[in-house]
Amino acid sequence: MALLSVLVPLYNEEEFIGPLLERVLRAPLPDGMTREVIVVDDGSTDGSAEIVEQMAACRPAELRLLRHPRNTGKGAAISTALQRARGEFTIIQDADLEYDPNEYRYLLKPLLDGRADVVYGSRFMIVGERRVLYFWHSVANRFLSEFVNLVADLNLTDVETCYKAFRTSLLRSVPIRSRRFGIEPEITIKLARRRVRIYETPISYHGRTYEEGKKIGLRDAIEAVFVVLRYALTNDIYRDSGPDILHALSAAPRFNRWMADTIRPYVGDAVLEIGAGIGNLTRALIPRRRWYVASDIDPEHLARLATRFHHRPNLEVRHCDLTRPEDFEPLRGRMDSVVCLNVLEHIEDDLAGLRNLYAALKPGGRAIVLVPHGQEIYGTLDKALGHYRRYSREELAGRLRDAGFRVERILEFNRISRPGWYVSGRILKRTTLGYFQMKVFDRFVWLWRRIDSALPWPPTSIIAIAAKE
Repeated sequence: MALLSVLVPLYNEEEFIGPLLERVLRAPLPDGMTREVIVVDDGSTDGSAEIVEQMAACRPAELRLLRHPRNTGKGAAISTALQRARGEFTIIQDADLEYDPNEYRYLLKPLLDGRADVVYGSRFMIVGERRVLYFWHSVANRFLSEFVNLVADLNLTDVETCYKAFRTSLLRSVPIRSRRFGIEPEITIKLARRRVRIYETPISYHGRTYEEGKKIGLRDAIEAVFVVLRYALTNDIYRDSGPDILHALSAAPRFNRWMADTIRPYVGDAVLEIGAGIGNLTRALIPRRRWYVASDIDPEHLARLATRFHHRPNLEVRHCDLTRPEDFEPLRGRMDSVVCLNVLEHIEDDLAGLRNLYAALKPGGRAIVLVPHGQEIYGTLDKALGHYRRYSREELAGRLRDAGFRVERILEFNRISRPGWYVSGRILKRTTLGYFQMKVFDRFVWLWRRIDSALPWPPTSIIAIAAKE
């Protein structure tokens, strides 16, 4: 049963918060879904918090109240609520009556269907009702939407809408810096940089006047413009460095194709990919496979894989931890190939991991294992990536034989990047790969592929092709 978290930032809304929460708690949801409502009182000076407190005492399982000692802004309130959210999906709900909770099901449908990672409720895609109000307010909204679209390369009709529905794990993985209403363009730009699937659906809108309590104003519009400029070229799109490096690699489709082309002759019809991440290699290998299992241990990666490849009937997304034999039991003896690229070095007991790969293969099936080469260039980049080691050819072949494999060959891959890896990790002490650095590197992959085998130094990686007897 799926759980929906409704996040409600609250500031001085004692007239509306009670009726609003009643509507939220009664709103129809898709079959099999329950809700929790998290209200963050952002330093209200009226009776808003007390009203919520009384309602929460009557419905503690569904409604919770968190408090800020002083007013810090909508973005700060949403960040606080998000830390406590337990739902698989999240909807942001303003504390007034401008938006109709009865429309949650329309926002959630593309998420539940697996077509979207994020859904925006647009006030300008008119199907329902919309109260006619301020002309200049509408002009500002459209200007900001177009400005964000220009920066983010999107075609949204309503960036400033309150109604945004997310997979909670996705929203939680985005660093939110804006404290006030700048959260709207910030999140939109960062989601666009992440290349997630964004959908829009029309919603009704019952706007209110400033006399009726509307709070957003000219100052917030000006602040939003500066937020857009601030994040126009941002790389600040992940909370953690591991996913950030995966994102950098997604900027290198030619490099990923080079890797895929190198291993493709050894890949069979039923494939298990270990550590698929966000699908950089999956995209290149999945065509023409009868059955492709893309696995990972990160819930956000698994969700991204499911939405990114939802149109592929031959794809199965599965949680599969290389250190856990029980995760491989359902696949035992069923796979023609196991693809394990840049994963084994993350496992302390790498021999146990290789034995799990062995168990998943049919007799005669192949394991394709790519690992970093050369302990002599182990540095800060390796540490940041969580590498326990880099391998020599002899070490990798020995581990595979100990796990029961027959080693057919070991390929050398990507000599071109070895000097750069040494300089970055051993001399400059860097801890991440730059997105734009990878894009520049990727543009010249056509050249690297032609000269790589002629370079006089060892490779950055080695690829073992090993068969199950």
